[in-house]
Amino acid sequence: MTDILPDASNQHFAFVAILGAPNAGKSTLVNQLIGAKVSIVSPKVQTTRSRIRGILIEGNAQLVLVDTPGIFRAKRRFDRAMVASAWTESDESDMRLLVVDAQKGIDKNTKDIIDSLIKNKKKAVLIINKIDLVVKEKLLPLIAALNDAGIFTDTFLISAQTGENVNELKTYLKEHAPQSPWMFPSDQLSDLPNRLFAAEITREKLFMLLQQELPYTIAVTTTNWQEKETGIRIEQTIFVEREGIKPIVVGKGGAMIRKIGETARRELSRLFEKPVHLFLTVRVKENWADDPARFTEWGLDYNV
Repeated sequence: MTDILPDASNQHFAFVAILGAPNAGKSTLVNQLIGAKVSIVSPKVQTTRSRIRGILIEGNAQLVLVDTPGIFRAKRRFDRAMVASAWTESDESDMRLLVVDAQKGIDKNTKDIIDSLIKNKKKAVLIINKIDLVVKEKLLPLIAALNDAGIFTDTFLISAQTGENVNELKTYLKEHAPQSPWMFPSDQLSDLPNRLFAAEITREKLFMLLQQELPYTIAVTTTNWQEKETGIRIEQTIFVEREGIKPIVVGKGGAMIRKIGETARRELSRLFEKPVHLFLTVRVKENWADDPARFTEWGLDYNV
């Protein structure tokens, strides 16, 4: 991050779409590149539901990193909307990165993404992630197999978790950003509204604390936000689709919902740099994933 705005004649700017299969490490990479948390992370697939733009300043370049939902063979309306959002961001970006999990290699979702890029004559930068989790001898065959597609302009071997080789990727992105005025203030890290970001943090804590007990079909909405002298009062509703899921989230005697709230509150207080008073309510709402209001909230197209 720089405190001095470069002269307008020497500014570079680019939108960079981060594509990949679910759980390839896209959100972790965005957070590592920026050096701050702008996208939630969890082991559960499809954590990212809408495009999230993290803003990176590298020298005289402003890079808008678009963390897209994982691309997979979607059937439900909600899933189709997320996949469509990822492809729209790819088409509208100056550069695109395809993140591949070194452990999983070329799975069916990654192959589908590559086939679509080939079909649409799109180039990308290949990012092989999680290299800290595989033996080096397995990387060379994977690199060769992926580059056989003929669509990758460059290849980076990284660990988004540890930061290995991420600085080299930053330099590459800066050097390939076209000359153009910056679009965002130099101190802005994301274009995600605070209300939505706060809901995302709570959803992350749900995934972390409940893990396999928690179904994918769960949502968090910020229903009230008040800035006060004593801090920020945030009220949120956690939506579940079935009555049987509510006791899991609430826990015995309300123990789990208190733990979720406290964990989220601590992180929100740190991120917003002021005290946060968080109040959570759990509601059952069948088929919330087909509610047009949820699509609007996340910037997804309901009619996909």
